[in-house]
Amino acid sequence: MFKLLIRGNRRITLTEEGMLLRKRAQEIMELVDKTESELGNMNEVINGDIYIGSGETDAMRLIAKVVKKLQEEHPHIQYHLYSGNADDVMERLDKGLLDFGVIIGSASIQKYDYLSLPATDTWGLLMRKDSPLAALDSIGPKNLRDIPLLCSRQALAGNELSGWLRDDSEKLNIVATYNLIYNAALMVEEGIGYALCLDKLVNTTSSSGLCFKPLEPRVEAHLNIVWKKYQVFSKAAEKFLERMRQEI
Repeated sequence: MFKLLIRGNRRITLTEEGMLLRKRAQEIMELVDKTESELGNMNEVINGDIYIGSGETDAMRLIAKVVKKLQEEHPHIQYHLYSGNADDVMERLDKGLLDFGVIIGSASIQKYDYLSLPATDTWGLLMRKDSPLAALDSIGPKNLRDIPLLCSRQALAGNELSGWLRDDSEKLNIVATYNLIYNAALMVEEGIGYALCLDKLVNTTSSSGLCFKPLEPRVEAHLNIVWKKYQVFSKAAEKFLERMRQEI
């Protein structure tokens, strides 16, 4: 038996076991809703829901173009987007809460079926335009020494930049880690440090106080759209995958 609740004088709080049970119950209810939607829409008119998870990447424009074309043919399909890093997306894929996931970089995809997307993301350094490094065309490993860095937790865990950094990885001054870049960009704007990130995710136009400098030698992240092996798709998801194959 596990203790799920802690009763106080004025309120009741959940134990760690209670929080885990609540999380699993929410996931089960999401899966029930998804299954009911799929079963209720197996008719001649193709409708229903498609669940897509992705990290932050400009390659989502490719997905958006496919959605746009499919929307013109089958306007009753609804799309549900989930943002998270590769671990988040794969966890939800494995639990059946997502139909497809867009995976960035070196995350393991061997256990999935997948299509390689005709796009790559480029690693670089996000900084304020008044930064001393903003005058450079590109950033080398030595430029990262002693500057305060914000780094993606996924990149650190997956050692995605270790080959590029070589022996300089232990000399990095990482002041913060992040999951998604939006909040990290706000910290860069406030002068907390520089963010190692992928390109085209943050506004660096003339109206912005930020700029992006690519790493040199160039470091690219390849992208795949993945789904569970032997997945039984709804008609809507089948149409989406069929259109993806046509476009790619």
